Amino acid sequence: MSPHRLRVDREKSKVKDEDVIKTVEEVFDSFTNYHIYRLKNTMKAFRELRGTISAGKEARVYWAKGWKGEDVAVKIFLTSSAEFRKSIKNYISGDPRFPSLPSKFRELVYLWARKEYSNLSEMAKAGVSVPQPIAVSGNVLVMRFLGEGGLRAPLLVEAARELEAEDLERMLEMLIKDVESMVCRARLVHGDLSEYNVMIWEGRPWIIDVAQAVSLEHPKSRELLERDVSNVFSFFSHWLDVSEREESLRRSLEGCLESR
Repeated sequence: MSPHRLRVDREKSKVKDEDVIKTVEEVFDSFTNYHIYRLKNTMKAFRELRGTISAGKEARVYWAKGWKGEDVAVKIFLTSSAEFRKSIKNYISGDPRFPSLPSKFRELVYLWARKEYSNLSEMAKAGVSVPQPIAVSGNVLVMRFLGEGGLRAPLLVEAARELEAEDLERMLEMLIKDVESMVCRARLVHGDLSEYNVMIWEGRPWIIDVAQAVSLEHPKSRELLERDVSNVFSFFSHWLDVSEREESLRRSLEGCLESR
């Protein structure tokens, strides 16, 4: 199937009723409502909040409509997740862009949302295919929606089984270029790149979920980059011979790391 026509099964993409109930309980507190109101009415980032796209441990993503009728995504980071609380500092501590950390967890989550907005902005400027960020306030981030009619674009792990070998080749080549641009031009490392954090839309891969991305000066940047590269090539190796391209990318990235 053409990568331009890939769709996710609607039943599989639905969020269960119990997840929606949990979402309402965890997400829409008075602080979050304030930031949603601000983004909608003051910043004009979106006009109408619609259905849930995904419900994860760290955030909920909603389909929304912009003031010109365009589709946008509204990502709300949870401020009451214990697991989120444990992991969030690992990707901020040591990043020179954030020399001090807030003592209150809610403020830390707000910083995390701003970090994703900043990472998306820097990656987009560097030519990396990421959802264009629109606005951020508190724990709420608004960005371009990848998909149509409220149905999100498929993840790479979902789309791969429908792609021909030549399409997979193209997807890998484009993803390699994006990783090079991310590291060599944006000077960032994704930190959690895999087939679960790449969407296929408009005939190409799009890298998503970049809140945890760190600068090259972060003490764990090399370790995280090694994991990213290994994840990508391990996935594509199920269908393609990737050994030469993996070695070529590693040499290219090493040159960028040494020149920092």
